[in-house]
Amino acid sequence: MPIEIRQFPCLSDNYGFLIRDKASGMVAAIDTPEVSAINKTLEDAGWRLDYIFNTHWHPDHAGGNLALKEQWNCEIVGPAGEAERIPGIDRKVADGDVVMLGEAKSTVLDTPGHTSGHIVYHFADDGAAFVGDTIFAMGCGRLFEGTPAQMVSSLSKITAMPPETMLYCAHEYTAANAAFAATVDPENVALAARIEEVKKLRGENTPTVPTKLSRELATNPFLRAGQPSVQRAVGMPGGDEVEVFAEIRIRKDNF
Repeated sequence: MPIEIRQFPCLSDNYGFLIRDKASGMVAAIDTPEVSAINKTLEDAGWRLDYIFNTHWHPDHAGGNLALKEQWNCEIVGPAGEAERIPGIDRKVADGDVVMLGEAKSTVLDTPGHTSGHIVYHFADDGAAFVGDTIFAMGCGRLFEGTPAQMVSSLSKITAMPPETMLYCAHEYTAANAAFAATVDPENVALAARIEEVKKLRGENTPTVPTKLSRELATNPFLRAGQPSVQRAVGMPGGDEVEVFAEIRIRKDNF
């Protein structure tokens, strides 16, 4: 496996990620939620920062860009669709572009919905995707700038990945997401089992991130809007998938 991943908590409920290409030693931060936490992780690992790979413009994802760029002289890669809102951006990327970290290859996917230009970095050879706020364990990002149809399309790009893909999402929202999921997917046996597992993990203060795509396909209600059991639970049997997704998202926003 050519990349090494270090995950660390920061801010109130964010996760930061540092990734290192083992062949070249090049290091990238996925987003910049908290400068001090990033620098401490770099120091503990004995790494230097070469790149910042931004997923979207929100301050808890790009707020540390300028301070880290000044300190490390690193290159900032970010979404072309919201480049004017990415502090210090050097390279604009969009759907299908390849971003290399040394010898490690990632493919960019446009995933609008949470924001208008959100992107994901998919390291297919490593079975890893850094998904920002597009998808969470048993959840998805709130639609601040996009539409339900956009988000359904964006999520379909993630669900097209191999089921063993590990999804590195940016927040520890899993317990709250699980509680909501039970209200719109009450017949799901796999979900019931996962809820108990999440309670145990969070009781031990153990992260629930990353999450495996196969688990999300089985338990994430936002990926299951086409399932008859979910449609029945929200009173929309035989409903259009986008319309059912929109109803689930509204319910989550008000949960």
